[in-house]
Amino acid sequence: MKVCAPAKINLFLHVTGRRPDGYHTLFTLMVPVGLCDELTITVDAGPGDIRVACDDPRLPADSSNLAFQAASVFLQRCENLPGFQPKPGIHISIRKQIPVAAGLGGGSSDAAAVLVGLNRHFGDPFTRDDLMRMGLGVGADVPFFVCGRPAIVTGIGENVQPYPHSLSYHVLLVFPGIRVSTAEVYKNLDLGLTNCEKKLKKLLLGQQAFDAVCHTCNDLESFTLPMFPEIAAAKQVLVELGAASALMSGSGSAVFGLFDNLSKARNARETLRRRKQTWSVVLTELVGDMDQRYQQR
Repeated sequence: MKVCAPAKINLFLHVTGRRPDGYHTLFTLMVPVGLCDELTITVDAGPGDIRVACDDPRLPADSSNLAFQAASVFLQRCENLPGFQPKPGIHISIRKQIPVAAGLGGGSSDAAAVLVGLNRHFGDPFTRDDLMRMGLGVGADVPFFVCGRPAIVTGIGENVQPYPHSLSYHVLLVFPGIRVSTAEVYKNLDLGLTNCEKKLKKLLLGQQAFDAVCHTCNDLESFTLPMFPEIAAAKQVLVELGAASALMSGSGSAVFGLFDNLSKARNARETLRRRKQTWSVVLTELVGDMDQRYQQR
């Protein structure tokens, strides 16, 4: 089967605190976009191993790969199902379209695609909530990708509530070619410098729907932008080219611009491709429901 694994952007990301175990808690609006990795998942009839192959050599193909871990967790849970013997072999081939270490959630999305794809292959033995719980053990963003639709995500990623309002922006993704370590960003984040809470006050109280001009905010920028001027430059040029707002996604380094006019977004894409030939620029859309992208083809 072939399964599409979408990228995500964070329309806002507020870091609400740090737990005693070191994990940070968040309040964020995460939305799938049309840029996808494509996974081909082959299930052998007899006993075998989990194998991962990827066309991007920077991505590990061993047990540290999140898609590998998702397959392993799924098979472990299947061991308790009646008649699930022998343990099948699983081969996962990943065609990467989502930049690595860009704050777009590619690894977590690949893992979620494996969970959803395998579940459908074996006749849906687990509910979506079951898969989300499995996914949390693989990565904090995996439950959101299993959900597969715009959602308010809180805690460390375990609380996922589908977002009830429509979102209709065109999205111009810019990847400046810089790899940012999520662990380093959170390790060095100074909670005293975060400033999203005031901007998101009415959203926090559930009194207002998302507005690009009013609510785009990312607390992680307080550390990342001074460290990586190229990310700040990408934000600035997107606004200059007509984006209603521009923001770093997650921990970076990808930046997105939200446009309410498709023609303006297309013009911005072509201008950026001429000016910044070392940047990767992709015009895509916000996706309201990713279920159809998980269908076997």
